[in-house]
Amino acid sequence: MQELGKGLIILGIILAGLGLLLTFMNKIPLLGRLPGDILVQKKNFTFYFPLSTSIVISAIISIIFWLWPRR
Repeated sequence: MQELGKGLIILGIILAGLGLLLTFMNKIPLLGRLPGDILVQKKNFTFYFPLSTSIVISAIISIIFWLWPRR
């Protein structure tokens, strides 16, 4: 039961962090407008794939987990 409680607390922290990120994402400069992000606009169709942004976010998350102290 104690393990479940710890897991729920961690999940709550992750969800709160994700909520903060989504709230303030518009204020982060260049996020979603990096060179390499794919944007195709036609008359009735828009396709957007943030390729460079995804790579940058993945690298940042990888560095954070690499630096995270292991027990």
